[in-house]
Amino acid sequence: MSERFARTPKPPYYAVIFANQRTPGDDGYGATADRMVELASQQPGFLGIESTRDEAGFGITVSYWESEAAIAAWRADAEHADARRDGRERWYEHFELRVARVERAYGGPARRGEGA
Repeated sequence: MSERFARTPKPPYYAVIFANQRTPGDDGYGATADRMVELASQQPGFLGIESTRDEAGFGITVSYWESEAAIAAWRADAEHADARRDGRERWYEHFELRVARVERAYGGPARRGEGA
């Protein structure tokens, strides 16, 4: 399986879906984004992350968490709070954040000898 896909446990768990439109230029964004992935992965309850961005600067990042408490603890992290502030002030023209409980999950295609 590709490392682009998060390896999540059997549901239920939570997904934080962050859709955003970037401002032009990097202005420190790349290094901060890499740091946030590194920092999030060290948080209790973190399960994984998937992210993509198109050439026009529209991106979606989905992070997966064991619980709403784990999400709240990540939100309370001081370094993450600084990055969110910088995002609002410098890096995003617009963003939407959604939190969802994952009730069902499956992947594909099924390989020979595996069930669907």
